[in-house]
This record gives sequence, C-alpha cells and structure tokens, in this order.
Amino acid sequence: MTPANSSEKPSTTNTEPSNFVLIGRMMMLGWKYRWGCVRLLALQGLLLLTAIACLRLTGLGIDVVRFHAVPGAPPPSFPWWVQLFQTKSPMAQVAVIAAMVLVFELVRGALNYIYTLSAGYLVHARIVVDLRSAVYEKMQQLSFGFFDSNATGSIINRVTSDVQSVRAFVDGVLIQLVILLISLVGYVSYMSSIHVGLTVACLATTPLMWVVTAIFSYLTRPAYDRNRVLVDEVILNLAEYVQGVQVIKGFGREREEVKRFEHANREVQQQQHGIFWMVSLFGPSIGYMTQINLVILLAYGGWLVTQNQLALGSGLVVFAGLLQQFSSQVANLTNIANSVQQSLSGARRVFEVLDTPSSVRESDHPIDLPQVRGKIELANVSFAYPTGGTVLRNLDLVIEPGERIAILGATGSGKSSLLSLIARFYDPTTGTVLIDGHDARNLGLKQLRRQIGIVFQETFLFSNTVAANIAYGHPDATMDDVIRAAQVAAAHEFIVNLPNGYQTILGEGGFDLSGGQRQRLAIARAVLLDPAILLLDDPAAAIDPHTEHEILDAMQQAMEGRTTIVVAHRLSTLRSCDAVIVLDDGEIVQRGTHDSLFLEEGHYRDAATAQLSQASLLH
Repeated sequence: MTPANSSEKPSTTNTEPSNFVLIGRMMMLGWKYRWGCVRLLALQGLLLLTAIACLRLTGLGIDVVRFHAVPGAPPPSFPWWVQLFQTKSPMAQVAVIAAMVLVFELVRGALNYIYTLSAGYLVHARIVVDLRSAVYEKMQQLSFGFFDSNATGSIINRVTSDVQSVRAFVDGVLIQLVILLISLVGYVSYMSSIHVGLTVACLATTPLMWVVTAIFSYLTRPAYDRNRVLVDEVILNLAEYVQGVQVIKGFGREREEVKRFEHANREVQQQQHGIFWMVSLFGPSIGYMTQINLVILLAYGGWLVTQNQLALGSGLVVFAGLLQQFSSQVANLTNIANSVQQSLSGARRVFEVLDTPSSVRESDHPIDLPQVRGKIELANVSFAYPTGGTVLRNLDLVIEPGERIAILGATGSGKSSLLSLIARFYDPTTGTVLIDGHDARNLGLKQLRRQIGIVFQETFLFSNTVAANIAYGHPDATMDDVIRAAQVAAAHEFIVNLPNGYQTILGEGGFDLSGGQRQRLAIARAVLLDPAILLLDDPAAAIDPHTEHEILDAMQQAMEGRTTIVVAHRLSTLRSCDAVIVLDDGEIVQRGTHDSLFLEEGHYRDAATAQLSQASLLH
C-alpha cells in the first residue's frame, strides 16, 4: 500500500464540481428520503385541489346570484359534485355553496397543519440530523492533515450552517419546485379549460420571468460563495476568543479583539447587503411582470364577459383567482432561486468534506497483529506537512522491544512529528515505518493505536468526570483499573482531594486543574491501555520541580517492559533512558547514552552543560 501524500484540504477550483453535479447529488439526497417527499407532495396535491374547488365554488356563487338578480344573465353551470346538493331555492343554493366553501377551507386548514408537521419532521428531525452526523462521522475518519489545512471556523461552519443550506435544497428547492410545477400545470390546465386565448394572453410574460430568474441565479452565486468564507472568519474569531481568552485578558487586548470581531461581522453585513439588494430587486421585478398579467386579464377578460363569451363568476372571477395563484407560485421563484444559490454554496463545502479522501487510509486487507511486541523501525523516512516544508529527512532508526529512547532537539527539529508517524497520524512522504517488522500502513489503524499509549504536548481533557477522562481510551475499564493507572501517573493523591474524587466533573478542557495535574491525568489515560508502546511528548514540561521526582519515579514503573519514546529536555528524564537521540533540522545528528553523549562535542553536551549551569545558579 502506497502512502497518500495529498493534502486533505478541500478541492480547489480545478476540481470543483459543477452546479449540475451538485444539484444531482442533492437530488439523490432527496431520493433517499423519497417517501417523506412523496407524502409532502401528496398533501400539496390535495391542497391544490381544495384551492381550485374553493375558487370554483366562489365563481359559481357569483353566477347564481347574478342569474337571479340580473334579468337575461346566463344560467350558472353546476359541476357534478355540486349538483348532488342542488335545490330549487336561490337562497338555498347560495347557502349550500357557502357551506361547501367553509368545509373545503376547514379541510385546507387541516391539510396545512399536517403538511407543516410532516415537513418539519422530514427536514429537521431526519435530513439535518442524518447529514450532520454523516459530516461529523467523516471528519472522525480524516487524518490530522485535514485539520491542519482547515481553520476551526470553517470546520464548525460546515457542520452547522452549510448542512442547513443543503437541507434547504430538499424543502426549499426540490419540493417547492415540484409543487410549483404541479401547481402551474393544474392552474394552466384549468385556465385553458375556461378560455384558451385568455390563458395564452395572460401568460405571455412567463418566459421572460424564467430568463430574469436565470440571470439572477448567475449573478448571486459568487456572492453566496464569498459569504460562506466571511462567515467562516466570524466563527474563527469567536473560536479564537474562547480558546485564547486568558492571553487576551492577560495583555489587555479586549478592545482590539472587539474591533477585530466587529470588522469581520461588518464585512459579512456589507456583503449580505449586496445579496439583499439583488434579492430585493429580483422580487419586485417578478411581481411587476405578474401584475401585467392582471391588466391583460381585466382588459381582455372584461371584454369577453361583455360579449357573453365568458361567465362573470365561474369564468372571469375564477380565472382571476387562478391567475393570482399562478402569479404567487411564479413569484415563489424568488425564494427558490435564492435557496438554490445558498444550497449550492453550502453543498459544495459539505460534499468537499464527504469526498475528501483520508491521507492516512486503512489497508483493504489489514494484517492481524493481536499482540504488539514493540519493535519500531524507521527506514529512510522523510516527512513534510501538506502546508509546509520538510520536517524529517532520511531517518534510519531501530528501537528494540522494551527499549526506552529519549529524543532531544530544538523547537521545530521534528520531535513531535516523529511521534506522529509512529502513531500513524501521518504517513511518511518517503520511507517506511515498521512495527514488529510490519509496515504500519498494513496494520489496522484502530488495532495499532490501541497498542500505543500517547501523551500529547498539549493535554486535552473532556468535560466529564476524572474517571471518564482516564478511561477515555478504555471505557470498559473497572474503577480499580482507573485508580491503578492514576497511581502509576502519581495522580491519585490530588484526585482524591478533589470535591467528588474520581467523580468530579471537569470544566471545559480541564482548565480548572493545574498544568501538572492535567498532564498526570493524560499519563494515566495512556497507561490504562496497558500499551506495548508509550509515546510521551515532553511529559514533564508542565511539572514543577517538586513534583518532577514523583512523576519520574511513576514513569519508570509505566515504562517497565514497554517500548518508550519520550521527548524530553530535562537531564533527569534523559539519564533514565537507555539511549538518547538528538534531532537537528529533521536529522539524527547524535545517538547514545547520556554518559557517552556528554563526553562528545555537540548539541547534547551544549544542552546538558547549559542545564547544569542553570541548576547551579539556582542553588
């Protein structure tokens, strides 16, 4: 299996899917929920029939009154479904017609209520929930490269706002468009049955409406795409404020941050103003063209009534009602066209996530390695992040099972990147990482990582109990297992002094604990897995000198029998390891024990001497 070196950043314009492709995929999404959509369309069909029935009854009522009030007026034409209730008394006829109108309106109200509930359930309880879960699940499958290439604001916006935009296609475009077509066909058919010539005259402006709609869609698409980017910036500003509130307040930068957020927010406002201007211009334009149809109706239709070629009620009045309904449906093109552009912008970003291949892929036929011994080999390994230059160059390294290796190096020398390759957060650009003689890319990811205990440089804890945080990688662990892991990590003593001991619920990120306490919980979390390999990214960095000895003693117990790689700078940690590797600019420049390296000229002796000098000054 070859490594995937491509960035997980969403595709650029070179590979950007066309609008037709996006619309096709969103239509497939509608097909997935087809029975819910069919239910909504059936309800709309019934609503259309009841609306036409009410119009027909209203026109009939006018014809009945005119026939009995105006001498020489043409007799009304009763449809078959009204003839069943026909009586000889004029007032009784009008009363029956009025009663039937009320019944149909009650039915319409009930159908509208059912339609609203059904649409809400389909859209918000199914489509949004399923799509958001699919995007979140896909993000869990993507490797670190995706998160390196995408800002926090963009990721959050894709799971929230963009998903809403995609679902808007189903209820705001797909369903509404089918409803529009069904309604237009129904209204045009009925109008044609009344008078073909009048229908053709009144609908003469309709093709122009479609042209204006196409132009509107073409002009607004770039604006909606830009709007997504600007909203990402607003969310990113908010996320950075929440994460960096201590730094902001510590340096008294609250006013500047407010201005920064206001600037980002104002850019969204100004950009949306341009969209609103186009929408506001488009809506009245469509409305104006529909009003022209009414002018034609009054002129031509009125002349037909005077010539007794068209009935007043069941002809002109019903036609006017149908034309008004037709015009309102055509005017709905404004909302549909607007929803299409919003949906396309959101869909492009949602499908980019769903289509992004993970640069760290599971092998089609992973090797089953139930028990890892812990031998690690790096064969001519080089690595570069998708967003930056090469950080590791031509590394050759063999670590035997149970061996404890310390890594020393300046910031940016590639220490954390080396650990990330072993845990297969990334794949090497060239070369191979072997675990027990097997290419790490041929091992099952989940199985491999359960054999590796990791303590990251920056400890993250969840808003849960202390026990749940320790057992995060092994949720089935017993309380005794959790306590043992905490004791190994020298965390048990401070945990039992917390308000509720192991059941104390930590605040967001665990920031109600000290840095050393958080680090010890992270160590306990790694140890609980009983892994064959321990990767420790400077575990003593946040530990005060008083606690350091206790932590190191605990770590000696944790390292026993395990292959351990520890990024370290303190001599106390370096001395306790079997060997020390010195990295400089991504290359191994020295390797040996503390004693042997201290006798050599080079980076290690310089760092050790500086640390000893500092310690002597402190004493």
